[in-house]
Amino acid sequence: MQIQNNVAIVTGGASGLGAETAKHLANLGAKVAILDLNKDAGQKLADELNGIFITTNIGDEKNVADALTQIVDQLGSPRILVNCAGIGGGERVVGRNGPMDLGNFTKIINVNLIGTFNMIRLTATLMAELEPLEDGERGTIINTASVAAQDGQIGQAAYAASKGGIVSMTLPIAREVARFGIRLNTVAPGIFLTPLLDELPVEAQEALAANIPFPKRLGKPSEFAALVETCITNTYLNAETIRIDGGVRLAPK
Repeated sequence: MQIQNNVAIVTGGASGLGAETAKHLANLGAKVAILDLNKDAGQKLADELNGIFITTNIGDEKNVADALTQIVDQLGSPRILVNCAGIGGGERVVGRNGPMDLGNFTKIINVNLIGTFNMIRLTATLMAELEPLEDGERGTIINTASVAAQDGQIGQAAYAASKGGIVSMTLPIAREVARFGIRLNTVAPGIFLTPLLDELPVEAQEALAANIPFPKRLGKPSEFAALVETCITNTYLNAETIRIDGGVRLAPK
């Protein structure tokens, strides 16, 4: 699928990997809609990209449905969805003060896994009604998981479960929506130089990169965005989870 002149939704597009992806797609000619809870950063970036920003809780059914209606009204029907919204948070299952807070586990699952699924189901329904393009394609969806889905560290039970769920639903959903001409892939990034990590001292960044085989550095958000571009433009790429991590395998802690 071509990117130019198509409507692309980027959740979590106000910062980090999502913001870089939104910029990259806009530079390639997409009409970008940024969905995020960070209103100030999201609106500022949308203005720079001549796109739109909508304050959105991706886990809320009505909130997302209203956002999609606004996107269709202002930009047109989306053919591209990139799910970058997500939260972290580390906590041991059995900690010094007792068992892990169940509410914290539930929150991470609700945002990362259920929020991603909510975006997929509502956006794919819109895509299924569009006129087919070359090869009968109507839309493409890219999810963001993490290498923690396979290499979860101590304290990452909730985060790893949420990202593992995204990986596990990639194939069955891709198989299902294929009949509508919709492709679905997942990108699983390793340790990337997001704004949060960029605030760390150089020594700390180098320590994080020490176990990355090659190149021995943190990933660049532009490299993540470039892989998203490939997932969109290569029509034969479907139902895959692709690690982008420099070959790293996370240690237990």
